[in-house]
Amino acid sequence: MIYTVTFNPSLDYIVQVNEFKKGIVNRTESEEILPGGKGINVSFVLKNLGIKSIALGFVAGFTGKEIESSLKVHGCVTDFIQVEQGMSRINIKLKSDVETEINGQGPNISESDLEKMFKKLEELQDGDILVLAGSISNRLPQNIYEDILERLAHKNVRVVVDATKDLLMNVLKYHPFLIKPNNHELGEMFGVTLSTKDEVIFYAKKLKEMGAVNVLISMAGEGAILVCEDGKVYDSPAPKGKVVNSVGAGDSMVAGFITGYLENGSYYEAFKMGLATGSASAFSPKLATKQEVLELLKTI
Repeated sequence: MIYTVTFNPSLDYIVQVNEFKKGIVNRTESEEILPGGKGINVSFVLKNLGIKSIALGFVAGFTGKEIESSLKVHGCVTDFIQVEQGMSRINIKLKSDVETEINGQGPNISESDLEKMFKKLEELQDGDILVLAGSISNRLPQNIYEDILERLAHKNVRVVVDATKDLLMNVLKYHPFLIKPNNHELGEMFGVTLSTKDEVIFYAKKLKEMGAVNVLISMAGEGAILVCEDGKVYDSPAPKGKVVNSVGAGDSMVAGFITGYLENGSYYEAFKMGLATGSASAFSPKLATKQEVLELLKTI
């Protein structure tokens, strides 16, 4: 089974306002409310690709109920922990001449809430896949990723980590199955600016040397690079298309990689599927559908 964890899920209120002006009443041209969070996006796209997963995380209040309801309507399986106080956050995505985001804080997570999460994760079995994706709010221990991998170290659980800086660097000693920073995040980890693919490959290999089994680097319009467990390196430009919405593209790449690997047992096929899925989401106003992915896959 595949499990995704979203520690601070949200309802994303996406509004289009033509020529937004401060200090006056503005009218929306369009609006939409969607469940948000990197782990949730992974589960959402996995469902689109025909792969079952269970979405874990913390939800609270009426917004938390709506997050869970929206996922169930889409056909996703959830096993969220209900937090007693506060409410799940609402993130405002304002699209006008420029894009503006206002992100909520989310509920306070207690020690007992965290312990409930740990107990769920300790039930994972050998062969399961766990996806830890996204940043950690200041209301959670900053070593929580490290703590989770330490607790699962005695099991043969393949862990996928999509995070930045210390969150990612501190878990490498536990040999995560896949990590997926983008090229900018990769440079930040080593305090360098990466300007060529050779430089990206060099530092991706360093992450592998530090413990990661597979290192997948997303590079937006430049495509992606994969440094595999066996030392092979795959490099491909992105499929051609018009970027409509880059939000969720990296999460979609993770979902595509997992799908390709489970279906073929091949890192090469997983890499292509990941690249196609990430691009399909970037080329669409919503997260990638299976048909969109399969069409792009033919071009890689």
